[in-house]
Amino acid sequence: MNDSPAYGLWSLVAINSAIFILFAASFFKPQSRQDWRTLGLFSAFVVALFTEMYGFPLTIYLLSGWLAERVPGVDFLSHDAGHLLEILFGWKANPHFGPFHLLSNALIIGGFWLLAKAWPVLYEAQQRGALARTGPYARIRHPQYAAFMLVMLGFLLQWPTLVTLAMFPVLVFTYVRLAQREERQALAEHGDAYRAYMNDVPGWWPRFR
Repeated sequence: MNDSPAYGLWSLVAINSAIFILFAASFFKPQSRQDWRTLGLFSAFVVALFTEMYGFPLTIYLLSGWLAERVPGVDFLSHDAGHLLEILFGWKANPHFGPFHLLSNALIIGGFWLLAKAWPVLYEAQQRGALARTGPYARIRHPQYAAFMLVMLGFLLQWPTLVTLAMFPVLVFTYVRLAQREERQALAEHGDAYRAYMNDVPGWWPRFR
């Protein structure tokens, strides 16, 4: 935990933020004002996350007194100390192999895997003007939004900050509202077929049976 300070790396902030924002935009394909607002919130989450991860550790500065009292002897300006959950729960080894970091990796990888599986199904259905009902859409109705939530939750476990913790519930609420709006559009377009789909397939959490 006595690594040299690892902040002020603004090029990494810019590169990582750009990659995730462009990736999200390629799947959202925003058109309406609400779509752009949703993408803007996600972009703000990503920028805030990587700013504190590589640029300026605002959360650590604000909580420095409390952290130093609770976990004495830790250099909180080292990169490893930014993995606050491992530090606070007493993980003494490399935090990249700690339980929260491993769970974070699983959520992030799982989220991107779900996103990769869902997008081709949705695209093919849109090309035919049909409902997406295969692949992940056979288990939940909103796999793309669920995937983004998993990725964001994974990042929160890996590198929690005060700003992203405050933003996460706002983003979840926004995604749910966007999903509801899209369902109203699907009902208007597909009618009883989509009602039957809603009865058969849960919105966010699959039925394991």
